[in-house]
Amino acid sequence: MTAKSRRSFGKIVKMRSGRYQASYINPQGQRDYAPDTFVRRRDAEVWLSRVEADISRGTWIGQDGANIVFADYAVEYLNRPSIKDRWREMCTINLRLHMADLTPLTLAEISSRRVRQWYDKVSASPAHGKTVVAQSYRFLRAVMNQAVRDELIVKNPCNIRGAGSDKAPERQIATPHQVNQLMSAILPRYRAPLLIAAWCSLRRGEIVGLRVEDVDLDGCELHVVDAKSEAGLRTVAVPSHIMPLLVEARQWSDATWFFTSPRGGPMKANTFYAAFVKTRRELGLDHLTIHDLRHTGNTLAASVGATTKDLMLRLGHASDAAARRYLHTVEGRDAEIAKALAEMATHGDATKLPRRLKGA
Repeated sequence: MTAKSRRSFGKIVKMRSGRYQASYINPQGQRDYAPDTFVRRRDAEVWLSRVEADISRGTWIGQDGANIVFADYAVEYLNRPSIKDRWREMCTINLRLHMADLTPLTLAEISSRRVRQWYDKVSASPAHGKTVVAQSYRFLRAVMNQAVRDELIVKNPCNIRGAGSDKAPERQIATPHQVNQLMSAILPRYRAPLLIAAWCSLRRGEIVGLRVEDVDLDGCELHVVDAKSEAGLRTVAVPSHIMPLLVEARQWSDATWFFTSPRGGPMKANTFYAAFVKTRRELGLDHLTIHDLRHTGNTLAASVGATTKDLMLRLGHASDAAARRYLHTVEGRDAEIAKALAEMATHGDATKLPRRLKGA
């Protein structure tokens, strides 16, 4: 490139300090300046040459990527209408608790090396669980993908194979005796939510999202309408031994929400989780999670004769088309499953349990 063409592409100004400032008109028609001034004019010309080459190759990225802080851009990403409330809440927490090494950096500063250093650090720390690390990585990758689409960075620096996966060994599940231990020890407000997790296999977010009209105390049914997918929209029959706890929980309901926070409004998923963690620690059951209770309900339902199709409907694990097929297949059977689960809870007959559940 000749000096003349460089001058036609960009502009170099000698400042009072004797240093040189380089600028150019970007493809959006705005003037961009080099992030630093140059001691020599030749250095400014080289920088402009590189910018012009990037533009011609289609790899040019403007200066915004070097100015926008990741934390601010991540919040902007989460505030989009397409982001679900539960995912927004989870990512906001992860951003604060598990991504502190990345939040003060600009988008341009988050290189593949920086991502790997952060990932290795949080993965090795007992303060960051495997699931939240995987969730945080997926969130980071999604935000940086958006930055690529917004032409703030050239490519996504998140390229660690398998980092976004939180696949784990076969889950531990609670026995009926352990569920009863947890139920007896947890604060009364959280007893019914805990039993719904264990015996009805609802997700934590589905439990706290139950409204008053979703809980049919007369028909012994829960109507899950706050779900992540069409398959999650379902009606679950409640084992009879849970019903007294649901009736008791009505005293804490408000006009809208069946399960409420002590401070009013809907019960927060994290508040329920905190109460569960405190109780399991007191009982020495630290290996159990709330999601393990969901697997407990799944396994125990299978042990009383539920088919795979029954379980997929009860758990909300199906595509839209498959869910409709399962509805026809298991019509009337969910109530039978709930009845059998109640009998198991009442009598504690270990002979009816899968081998892995014996010896509770």
